Parts: sequence; C-alpha cells; structure tokens
Amino acid sequence: MKKNQFFSGLKAGLSIAIGYFPIALTFGLLAKTTGLSLIEATAMSMFVYAGASQYIALNLISFGVDPFTIVINTFIVNIRHFLMTASLNEKMHRAPKWVKAIYSFGITDESFSVLATRKEEKITTSFAFGVAIIAYGSWVIFTAAGHVIGANLPEFLQVAMSIALYAMFIGLLVPNMKGNRKVVMLAATAAVIHCIIYFGDLLSTGWAILVSTLGSAIFIEIIYARRDRNVLQKVKGES
Repeated sequence: MKKNQFFSGLKAGLSIAIGYFPIALTFGLLAKTTGLSLIEATAMSMFVYAGASQYIALNLISFGVDPFTIVINTFIVNIRHFLMTASLNEKMHRAPKWVKAIYSFGITDESFSVLATRKEEKITTSFAFGVAIIAYGSWVIFTAAGHVIGANLPEFLQVAMSIALYAMFIGLLVPNMKGNRKVVMLAATAAVIHCIIYFGDLLSTGWAILVSTLGSAIFIEIIYARRDRNVLQKVKGES
C-alpha cells in the first residue's frame, strides 16, 4: 500500500517536473553566465531549492553582494513556506518529526498545490515523498543540464543571456499582476522605495532589495488592514 502511494506521488508530481524543465534549465544557463561553476550551480539547486530566491541570488551575486545579505533576502522571499508547511501539516498522516523535516524540504509552491488539493482527508508520508522526490530531482538535473548547455554556447550568447534574468523577473511578476490590485500596489511601492534608496545611494544593492521588499509588504498590509476594518465597521453600523 505504501509502495503504491509512493508511485502515486511520483505520478502526481510528474506535471511539476515537466513545468520545472524550462525554469530550471534557464537557471542553469544564467548561473553559467553569472560565473558559477557547474558544481556551484547544481549545489545551489540541491541545498537551496527555491526558484525565485535562486534567481534573486544570481542577480545579487552578479552585483558582488555579500553572502549574508543574500541569505537574508532568500529567507524573506521564502518565509511564506512557514505558512504553507503549517497548513499542510494538518492534512498529513502522523509521522516522526525527522521524517516530516525531510519531506518538508521538498515543499515548494507547486508541490504544496498538488498536496493541498488532494481529495483524501489525510495524505500519506509515502505520497508526499513521491511528489517531493520527482520535483526535487527534476529541478537539480535540469539545472545541471542548463549549465552544461550554457557552457557550450558562443561567448556573445552567454553575455546576452544575462538580460534573460530581468526578463524572467518580469515574466514572473506580470501574470500575477493581472486582475490583482494588491500585487500591482506591492510591485509599484517596492519599485518606488528601491528607486529612492538606489538613486539616493542610501544602501547597497542587497539591502536596498531587502528594505524595499519588507517596506512595501508592511505598507500595503497596513492599508488593507485599515480598509478591512473600515468595511467591517460600516457593515456593523448598517446592521
């Protein structure tokens, strides 16, 4: 039964592996053009395993930002995983904490979606491992493949690939902005804060990104909290 659940997890995670192919491949290509070796790029995917954060890290590495600032930025971007794993824990079968610690490393936005939308009341540990392993394995393998491909590209193409990093950020942001006013406000506020810091030469690149990210998130949340409070008071007044 557990074996069947594991293979069911592999099957459910196959769509994630396919989706990771272009993203991880591009990451490997960009890692090569940023100056990371094959071992360094692959190790980042093995130990960090966080798509958006890895792309941000590449950008910061290209600017020569210190490792501590890169780690802090990665932590801020991935802090949502605390909420995701806490929510998912309610749907999982009981298991030792060390076992949960292992498969929780494999929780990403995509694997969380697959697991959280399961119709079963409780999800087995074997199924979770199946989903996590195929997703994780594909990300690491495609990263290495992308780096190898990048190493064999002509030098002028390797230089031109650095532009793709910014295109990737735009590609990640724009779809989320469509029909979502909050995301638009977050992006616009972060851009304004970052421009003020950058052109005012107030902080280094890494800290500027960190401050603009946290500042915009806190500012927009305060606005929405006040709006929700006003709406609630209005509803109570009408009733």
